[in-house]
Amino acid sequence: MRAVHFGAGNIGRGFIGALLDQSGYETVFVDVNEALIDLLNERNQYHVELAGADSTIEVKNVSGLNSMKQPHEVVDALVHADLVTTAVGPSILPVISKLLAEGLEKRMKEQAGPLNVIACENMIGGSEALKQHVLENMDESLHERLVDLIGFPNAAVDRIVPDQHNEDPLTVKVEPYYEWVVETPAIKGVQPEVEGITYVEDLTPYIERKLFTVNTGHAATAYLGSYYGHSTIKEAMDDPIVKEKVEGALKETGAVLIEKYGFDKVQHEGYVDKIINRFLNPDLSDEVTRVGRGPIRKLGPKDRLVRPAVEYLERVEEDPHYLVEVIAAALSYKNEADSEAKELQEKVLDHGPTAAFKDISELNANHRLVQLVEQKYKEMN
Repeated sequence: MRAVHFGAGNIGRGFIGALLDQSGYETVFVDVNEALIDLLNERNQYHVELAGADSTIEVKNVSGLNSMKQPHEVVDALVHADLVTTAVGPSILPVISKLLAEGLEKRMKEQAGPLNVIACENMIGGSEALKQHVLENMDESLHERLVDLIGFPNAAVDRIVPDQHNEDPLTVKVEPYYEWVVETPAIKGVQPEVEGITYVEDLTPYIERKLFTVNTGHAATAYLGSYYGHSTIKEAMDDPIVKEKVEGALKETGAVLIEKYGFDKVQHEGYVDKIINRFLNPDLSDEVTRVGRGPIRKLGPKDRLVRPAVEYLERVEEDPHYLVEVIAAALSYKNEADSEAKELQEKVLDHGPTAAFKDISELNANHRLVQLVEQKYKEMN
């Protein structure tokens, strides 16, 4: 079996590439990083280290293509592929879509059969977004055929790949835990046999579970950690005060998820425990400034802090005390090296914390969450 994977970075090699190899695929990495591509072709293998587990996975049967210098070879690889995956970052999906469209067009002309393209990105609806970009780069007369033959099943992926500088450029360190969930209705032909994929009919509950647990928990640790003077996630989680507040916030988001999607309470508590242990892994510890960057986006109405807090008020009909404290800590977050953090503090200074929060969260002044955050911010500052 052959796979074409766009993105030879740490996530591509350490997460997706490793699972493809374990599933028996020969994987062709497509990237613009000439040095990485040359090394992949020279060695045809690399090592993945599992952080905190003192073990290494040897990934074999790999090669690389430079999308800038070898576009025709990439097109031919797509014609003969059994699976296509990506891990390039949401902003790069439009960039790769033109070459992907060329390959899929040639594949359809040569009647090579159905194919599935899975975007493994940290975004909602990544594969569907990639599909739209591909359609924009393809003659309209081929649209119907593409829709019939090429599947773009959405996916949710979760694996921490810490910032790292390894002596061997191909070696990558990742956490042992991972989750790769793929939605089945959009799959064309035979369901790809990939060890580690969980196939589900509806991806939405799993996307929100990750957003309200991993992303909420990580942000809560960063903002509370910064408030209490800690510099790393591990250091923050070693503080019993911070840990208790993060766990409290995840109990509140868990109550929303259980009520909304019917997750088993005991199983969800086990999932939360795994997430907390990931934050405590010393080999994965990250700077609170990196995890906390972009506070305006993270305080947005549909993101990891405000959205679960609003839904907690609506579904549980109680005040989300821990989430309110996290939001107040985020409003207090200062980092001169982060443009959004600077902009946030300018908003707070110019208009006051309540007006700033109301504007960012798109909630009206009478909303219960706005009132709670206003009160907590005053207590904390």
